[in-house]
Amino acid sequence: MHAVHKLHQYRKSISTTTYKARGQRVIRCPLCQLAQQFCICELSPSKQKIETTAGFLLLYYDTEVMKPSNTGKLIADLIPDTFAFLWSRTQENPELLAVLNDEKWFPLLVFPQEYADDDRQVFSNKVICPEGKRPLFIMLDGSWREAKKMFRKSPYLDRFPMVSFDAKTAIEAVAGLCQSENNNQLSNGALSPVGQDSRYTVRKTELEHQFSTAEVGARVLAMHGETNNAHLLDLWFDVFNFQYQKSVCQRNKGNVNAMENYQSFLVKIYR
Repeated sequence: MHAVHKLHQYRKSISTTTYKARGQRVIRCPLCQLAQQFCICELSPSKQKIETTAGFLLLYYDTEVMKPSNTGKLIADLIPDTFAFLWSRTQENPELLAVLNDEKWFPLLVFPQEYADDDRQVFSNKVICPEGKRPLFIMLDGSWREAKKMFRKSPYLDRFPMVSFDAKTAIEAVAGLCQSENNNQLSNGALSPVGQDSRYTVRKTELEHQFSTAEVGARVLAMHGETNNAHLLDLWFDVFNFQYQKSVCQRNKGNVNAMENYQSFLVKIYR
């Protein structure tokens, strides 16, 4: 179990009523939250030898972590140093602050650049960390309205630089030539599902071109220079997206080649 699984259990334990998400009658895997017959836990990238210097801090708005469709857990499946906390406007969380103040991390808030003050440092193409520091990407996970509220009402995040990816540059970084350890290149990123628009078809987004949490995570990993991990996260997202829709009463809009693409990439890069 990783941090998002544990936070899901905690949030469920403090609920005073039963949380009724869409598809509430579906019997789900307690970890991946997919219908049990479509569980993907055995395929998780956590079973691979992932090499990364990045960390993620997922800050969840209330019941967001309870939603089976939430994709923040996919980041935690891949990145071992993923932290997950519930956001509160009024209550200070010492554990959260301890992570942010840990000297090994270089915290970076992932949010659109247009919301940054004029004097705030923003990385828009490449993330550069001070020597000896590791990037800790802070992601505000909720609806767009909720994320904006968290951004405005979390003064303890104001001191950190921001990451705001340029869509075209980030997409090229993920979809471009990913290299294996022996520097053999994949042919034009043929396995990459990345395009100009979000592939998140489980929920309707509030804004056009709005990406899911996992898709944004892949792009900031690419900005950090971890193109293979970015590529893998995108492929893992595709697997989740396709498998999730097998249990809902609608046409499956996911990538029918998701599983094959994901497993092929694992064989080429991580084995």
